[in-house]
Amino acid sequence: MAMKGNRRDFLRWAGMGSAALALGGVAEMRPAAAADTVPKRPFGKTDVELSIIGFGGMSMRNVEQDRINRLMAESVEQGVNFVDVSPNYGDAEELAGPAVEPYRDDIFLATKTARRDKEGAKQEFERSLERLRTDHLELYQLHNLQDIEDDVEAAFASGGAMEVLLEAKEAGIVQYLGFSAHTEVAALRAMELYDFDSAMFPINFVSEYQGDFGPRMIEKAREKEMAIFALKPMVRQRGQGDSEIRQMFSRLWYEPLYEPELASLGLRWTLSKSGVTSALPPGDPDLYELALQLAKEYTPLTEEEEQEMYAMAQDYNPLFQV
Repeated sequence: MAMKGNRRDFLRWAGMGSAALALGGVAEMRPAAAADTVPKRPFGKTDVELSIIGFGGMSMRNVEQDRINRLMAESVEQGVNFVDVSPNYGDAEELAGPAVEPYRDDIFLATKTARRDKEGAKQEFERSLERLRTDHLELYQLHNLQDIEDDVEAAFASGGAMEVLLEAKEAGIVQYLGFSAHTEVAALRAMELYDFDSAMFPINFVSEYQGDFGPRMIEKAREKEMAIFALKPMVRQRGQGDSEIRQMFSRLWYEPLYEPELASLGLRWTLSKSGVTSALPPGDPDLYELALQLAKEYTPLTEEEEQEMYAMAQDYNPLFQV
């Protein structure tokens, strides 16, 4: 198992700061063995195929528009066709709108609502369309389900946010419906109440091995033939004890796997789970660029590598646990 890397290793891969710019950026540092494009997988039981990583809004927030435009262009060129944002990700929708616009016909565009009432969700939905410069969405999701009563039941109650999702789909403004959740109980309850097309959920090796977090949700989604969008694939543990890591990744509340070899293992572990369509890298644009390169080299995790991941997980604190 490789040891933790350092700032220089990450700069060499992710193009962060002046050192990387002097080397010419990420595109020129792509390993020679990498494929030209990111592989794709079926979106659940549909005939839609999505890239195995998505460009997430948390990686866009508070980043210069020019850089987001460049990243979007590079992503599309390299095969990424899944973009997921949210009104809760700061200015991500406003940044994504002009960046996606030139490629709108090629992008599977998703956003969410964290509102649980119909009136609030409708207002948020209309604002999202305006910010994203589009008249339709491929996917609309209930966002951040955690508590059964306050989140799931409230959204499904009469006058709840779920009515907005259903009406938008019936009107043809939205093609598919999904949710994101951060507890297994909320995810399982949502799947009982409606046959969603997708579930967005943290699927991370430390959280599963140390926190027993995720297996039941994955199994239920697989049984229902839902697409799974995996969160937190390249994450080591909760918190950032190392001051250098805090400085490097001040946007994050957790410690990422930023060393190329370990980041690849984390991403491949998540993508090797049954039912996972696509993974969303940690919310940092440099880590997204790293994931973009790693995804083109994807191969399923071997049994030996899985054993290494299990051993490594024992030293870390899980982000989530049952």
